[in-house]
Amino acid sequence: MTDIKTMMQVFQVCDSTFPIGTFNHSFGMENYLFEHKIKKAPQFKIWIESYFHSQYRYGEGLLTLLCHDASLEDILTYDDIITQSTLAKETREGTKMIARQMYILIQKMYGDRFSLLNSYVAKIENEQAYGNPAIIFSLFAYALGCTSEEVFTMYGYSIASTLVQNGVRSVPLGQREGQVILHELIALIDKLYHEVATYDKDLLGANAPGLELAQIRHESQAARLFMS
Repeated sequence: MTDIKTMMQVFQVCDSTFPIGTFNHSFGMENYLFEHKIKKAPQFKIWIESYFHSQYRYGEGLLTLLCHDASLEDILTYDDIITQSTLAKETREGTKMIARQMYILIQKMYGDRFSLLNSYVAKIENEQAYGNPAIIFSLFAYALGCTSEEVFTMYGYSIASTLVQNGVRSVPLGQREGQVILHELIALIDKLYHEVATYDKDLLGANAPGLELAQIRHESQAARLFMS
């Protein structure tokens, strides 16, 4: 178990208020709003649970576990697989922008303390890697001594909290309704960890077609609040 001070340092980076631009992205949710498939809290709950059952399970969540004890060569492989598997251009570009903002701020706070993270960042800066925030966060958290379960659940909570707040901003979704959904997502993330912990890289990048199509359609959507 990670000590409380370290846990707070890690949670600062995965907190939804950490200024890395995630509040600008809905990752396809806004297209469901535009097409009236999400109207109120029940439909939003279905969408976000589907997101975690597919995109988090086989994407960011699996990435956080694969990066534990991984070499730089393996990390670059995972970076390439997850980026090439992301069909929507806005989602690919948004992910890279979020990763860049995350590592800039981590390095500003901690300097060159984390050698593997710094090596990965150097590859991104030299255009030898794309950059993914789940990888950035994982390398940071593992360097501070967090367990795989802690990294998976904290990063999952970060995504859940941000998407719920984005839902509150855009859906007729009250703060209380949002918190109830977030509470239920915490239990889902815990359940997913025990499943995803058995996976290998062959499942990395799998996704639900409906989520991907919504992310692609968002690129040509007329009225938009979010960048993706």
